[in-house]
Order: sequence, then structure tokens, then C-alpha cells
Amino acid sequence: MTKLEKVLYTAKAHTTGGRDGGASRTDDGRLQITLSQPGTPGNGTNPEQLFAAGWSACFLSAIKLVAGKKKIQLPGDIAIDAEVDLGLAHGVHNLAARLDVVLPGMNQEVAQSLVEAASHACPYSLATSGNIDVKYNVITSQPADRVTETQHA
Repeated sequence: MTKLEKVLYTAKAHTTGGRDGGASRTDDGRLQITLSQPGTPGNGTNPEQLFAAGWSACFLSAIKLVAGKKKIQLPGDIAIDAEVDLGLAHGVHNLAARLDVVLPGMNQEVAQSLVEAASHACPYSLATSGNIDVKYNVITSQPADRVTETQHA
């Protein structure tokens, strides 16, 4: 387990009711959401959607950080599409994830190296490494021929 040497930020949220009609809000009031079960109709989001949004934002920032350090120019339309699966593994609820890293027009090898480096810089990726099945798909071309997959267990 990694121990923090210095805390840079602490996110605080208060949640009541859980997934089924609950609510969550942050201490600064910037986020106030209704919670719901995955796949159910009505208002609300679920923890897997929140995790996908947080991880994809963090990973995109890690790509920018790594590219800046390596002095690599990124395309203006860089994006991350994250999918987080909730499922069962050995009878226990667990997660799996895929991050499609969209770096249009970049050299495939350079893009692949950026994603690999970012997976070692993003706190979400570090936290999930070895704990859940994660696939990073590097996308540099048009949708018809776009996916190169890197798997991290």
C-alpha cells in the first residue's frame, strides 16, 4: 500500500440512501446529485458513471502532463471515453473498465507510449492497477480502423 507523503487535496462528500434513491453532495456545494440503480429509469446517476467521469478526466490530465514533460504536441480534439462495468467475479460484485484514448492524427507508437506513461501517472489508474481488469484502447485514426488495445490487469 502506498502512503501519501503530502496531501494536496481532500474531496469530501456526504451520501445518504445509497444507490436506490439516495443523494450525495460535496461539502463545497459544487456537486449535488440524486443516486439510482444502474439501468433503471428516472433521474439520478450511479457510482459507476461517476467513477467513469472522474477517471476519464484524471487520465486526460495525466496524458497532458506526460506529453508536456516529453514535449509532445497533442491534438486539439483529444478525448477519453470511459466505460466501467459492474459485474460479478467469484460471486462478489466487482468492476472492470475500458478507456478509449482518442488522439486523432498522432503517430500510433507515440500515442501508445503516452497512454502507457499516463497509466503510471494517473492516480485512478494506479489505484486500479492489479485490482480490476482494465483495457486502454489507443485511437489515432478514423472509427473504421481505430482500435489498438493495451491490457493491464
